[in-house]
Amino acid sequence: MWVFVTLFAAACQAMRTAYQKTLSQEQGFLHATMARSLYGLPLVSVYLIVCWIFIGGVRFPEAGSFILFATICAMAQVLATYLMLRVFQSGSFTLGTLLAKTEAVLAALIGIPLLHYSLSLLGWVGIILGVAGALVMSLRLETLRHAHKDISLIAGLGSGLCFAVTSVTAAMASHSLQGSLITSAGVTLWYVLAFQSVLLCALQIYKTKDIKAPINRSVRLSWKVGVLSSLGSIGWFTGFALVNPALVKTLGQAEILGTLYLSKRRFNERITAQQWFGGAMILASVILVTLATI
Repeated sequence: MWVFVTLFAAACQAMRTAYQKTLSQEQGFLHATMARSLYGLPLVSVYLIVCWIFIGGVRFPEAGSFILFATICAMAQVLATYLMLRVFQSGSFTLGTLLAKTEAVLAALIGIPLLHYSLSLLGWVGIILGVAGALVMSLRLETLRHAHKDISLIAGLGSGLCFAVTSVTAAMASHSLQGSLITSAGVTLWYVLAFQSVLLCALQIYKTKDIKAPINRSVRLSWKVGVLSSLGSIGWFTGFALVNPALVKTLGQAEILGTLYLSKRRFNERITAQQWFGGAMILASVILVTLATI
């Protein structure tokens, strides 16, 4: 099941990221980051109600732990999204998405001591190959020489780290609940989106001095970002609750194939032979990680 929901999430995220880049160009980073939570919350609310009724409810034996982990998850995801959108401003659509893919190996390193998961040799090879493929697709020699000055590289790697923290803390929050893991993932996702919506709407209203700013700017595009984000997040959070988040994020590298397509078709960006080679490495990593869990 986790393979299906992860591939579904990756497909939704590839489309959402493309729309989010356009939204950030039209309305700025803050609105583009806010839209994915505020406009995604209604659909997630319906999803949670359906899960609670038909799959089963959950209990909160460690409410304090849940709130702590879910809050860290929400804040890390906001920062990760903001940093990735900053990369879009200084680099390209492809570069921003690829650098964030370092989250897979970072999630493995963070998650092993916190979640007590173990990885097989094949799983580690798949994760490392996937990250290497992402780096091959995005890095150039001249970029490495000036890495300490490159805001695209620094922001992209920072985004990957924050996404890794998001993955691990989402799993920790879901596991602190008792009951269905699928419903637990839904509860965690709902809390995260609600927290982000309140925080980011307040910031946007404060910044613009317009109480209607969150709901009257690029409404149609904002709904597209929100709906695709909520569908993708349902898949991601469910996957995090079911298996090691590092495996979920590595399989989710399949999103990069969609990124290549959208980069060429939507943004007219040229895809180099180096990027195609890196994409092949990522595809191989996806196959290895899937085999490692069979």
